[in-house]
Amino acid sequence: MIANIVKPGHKTRGVLNYLYGPGRANEHTDPHLAASFDGFAPDPGRDPDATLAQLAAVLDLRVKQAGHKAPKNHVWHCSIRAAPEDRHLTDNEWATIARRVLNATGIAPTNDPDACRWIAVRHADDHIHIVATKVQGDLRPPRNWNDFLRADKELVAIEKEYGLRQVPRGDRTAAKRPTRAEQEKARRTGNARTAREHLRTVVRTAVSSAATNTEEFFRIVEGAGALVDVQYFPSGDVRGYKVALDDDTNAHGEPVWFSGSTLAPDLSYPKIAERLMATASTPAEWADAPVWRRLTRAVDGIPDSLAHSEDDAGQAHITVLAEALDTLPLLAPAAIRPRLVEAATAFERAARSRVRAHHQQAQAIRRAVKAILHEPAPKDGALLAIVLDALLLAVIAAQHWHRARGHHQQAEAAQRATTHLRVAYQTAVTEPLTALHHRGQHLAPWLLKQQAATVRQALPDLAEQILAEPDWPALAATLNDTTAAGRAPSALLTQAARHRELDTATSLSEVLTWRLNRLREPVVRKPPRNKMEGRAQPSSATTPRAVPPARPRPR
Repeated sequence: MIANIVKPGHKTRGVLNYLYGPGRANEHTDPHLAASFDGFAPDPGRDPDATLAQLAAVLDLRVKQAGHKAPKNHVWHCSIRAAPEDRHLTDNEWATIARRVLNATGIAPTNDPDACRWIAVRHADDHIHIVATKVQGDLRPPRNWNDFLRADKELVAIEKEYGLRQVPRGDRTAAKRPTRAEQEKARRTGNARTAREHLRTVVRTAVSSAATNTEEFFRIVEGAGALVDVQYFPSGDVRGYKVALDDDTNAHGEPVWFSGSTLAPDLSYPKIAERLMATASTPAEWADAPVWRRLTRAVDGIPDSLAHSEDDAGQAHITVLAEALDTLPLLAPAAIRPRLVEAATAFERAARSRVRAHHQQAQAIRRAVKAILHEPAPKDGALLAIVLDALLLAVIAAQHWHRARGHHQQAEAAQRATTHLRVAYQTAVTEPLTALHHRGQHLAPWLLKQQAATVRQALPDLAEQILAEPDWPALAATLNDTTAAGRAPSALLTQAARHRELDTATSLSEVLTWRLNRLREPVVRKPPRNKMEGRAQPSSATTPRAVPPARPRPR
């Protein structure tokens, strides 16, 4: 069950007009009272002699008695909705649920004769609306602070007692949803997204991509077409910021401003400054690698970091993973860009939790993410496939990390991101996988048998499945290239299968092909000390040929 407590209003009759009316799309059927504060409130839905004016007068009685002491916005309105798969609840059951929620929130404590006046209106099978006027019998307002959390906690107990679906609860780290007014305004102006959603994307992308300090961050946001207003303390230090769209104005023609924290909890100025202020040097083993290879190595280490690091470091790695997903659509080929945008949008919810991130732990990976903006996207389709495979594994690891800690909303968001990322991955791998498949088909028969023996040695339980798959020739070609690169294919194949998830793979040979391409990257060598060392060696990439097994080298 989900409770939705709207902002208090000041017109009781206006709320009643909506509840007893046809609804915005004629969805209200048989509106009637399921319960009321005394059981005798007039019901305009079932009693032909009762009117909305009479019901409003009954609810507003104490408001009028309190006069100027009554709260200006005295109407408390809460809707409670059951899950679509829940059983049909009776009016008596809904009445009990309404009384328990009113007691939990402090609006109408049980057995309190001075409690606020209230009604519960039912105009559909799956939900009710509770309306109360916030004036007690002593003409003072109730103590109903933190009412949403109290109502939500009570609904958790109700779900268990009534055998209803136990809805995953959030942790108050979700971004604020657009209001109905914002959604209506977007429709009127022909925009697919509200101004709040558009600005959230602009700010999030600015933090994730090129910004290295807060001043640069503000410049990037302005360059993306948004207005920026920075607020300062008397000392001159930045206190916060707010953003607006130039064409989004209110009734007075003024820009509609949104502070960073109202876009998303992690987009407040202190949170952004914390992410941008952390510093770290690039690891030595990454220094000589091309930037896209560097990104692959960085992302490839995220699953192990999530499995073995403290929670604050794990959250930092998930945050930087979200930044990588935000950045990639800026550079990716047009064919996969929409799916990457959808994956980044979905994973945005997974990037936040109640765990405070130690951003210093993931700053080296953050540098690798920002570095790709200074280089063109890889023309090598295989390299792009490797990057996407690494990202897919990292997102799956993030999903497991959240689920193990009871972060249900974040785990579901990561799962949605996985779906979009898989589609992008499948699109990206088609061409390079076809090329590898063609090469594998032209390997000598005895060489194919040699690679098959390698698979049986490394993965005896999966070997027959792999050898029967259509993508086996591509894996065979990759195993041959691995041997040619001087690496031990059996050991790398075992490592690829042992440390990476294969349960959800539709083609084991395809997945292992790209993981071997990552693992077999040559170790960076020192410059040659003499001419003979520096002399170029014959290439083995032109035609398939037998490659003698390489001796294991100390690393």
